[in-house]
Amino acid sequence: MSLNKSLLLIAAILIVDQLSKLYIKTNFVLGEPVEVFSWFKILFIENSGAAWGAKLSDFLPISERSGKLILTIFRLFAVAGIGYWLFDVIRKKSSRTLIIAVALIFAGALGNIIDSVFYGVLFDHSNNQVATLFSDEPYGGIFHGKVVDMLYFPMIDTIWPEWVPFVGGENFRFFEPVFNVADTAISTGVGILLVFNKKAFGTAEETAATEGNQST
Repeated sequence: MSLNKSLLLIAAILIVDQLSKLYIKTNFVLGEPVEVFSWFKILFIENSGAAWGAKLSDFLPISERSGKLILTIFRLFAVAGIGYWLFDVIRKKSSRTLIIAVALIFAGALGNIIDSVFYGVLFDHSNNQVATLFSDEPYGGIFHGKVVDMLYFPMIDTIWPEWVPFVGGENFRFFEPVFNVADTAISTGVGILLVFNKKAFGTAEETAATEGNQST
């Protein structure tokens, strides 16, 4: 897979990711849900921390603002590292599977870092109001933006039977996390690496030979 094709894939993901986030930010109030199907909703939330909403300030004796800055800087280095990895696998003519997977991970990471770096100075807050793009009173600063999430799939929303130990009578919801297009790209890329590990980390020539043997 060539560098140009990888860049096209990355650009397509970034465009869809950022357009969806811009639409949600400028049309939804924070926490506002819209039911598309019983198992799929648009639910606008903002994530100011790491995975699952965790924050460095929850684990370290630092302020939430400092923790957010450290996390954003870490993400920048991570994106740079993934970008180099992508360039390296293309240069080495690695398997198409590996290049696609790394391109997906890079596009997703870059999509979320755009939120973290720039959204704090582009928008005002979304609490009880629809945010304004290029606001005169932005909610944060450079490197202090919040990641926009909106895709919610509560495919099962029920209550545990009373007879179930420990959780009987409590709510059970699957799938509960709220995520975005960038998260989907990252998860897909990681999934490809896990499921197609041997195919991904073989060379393009080895992959072609394997596929040729399977067809004969």
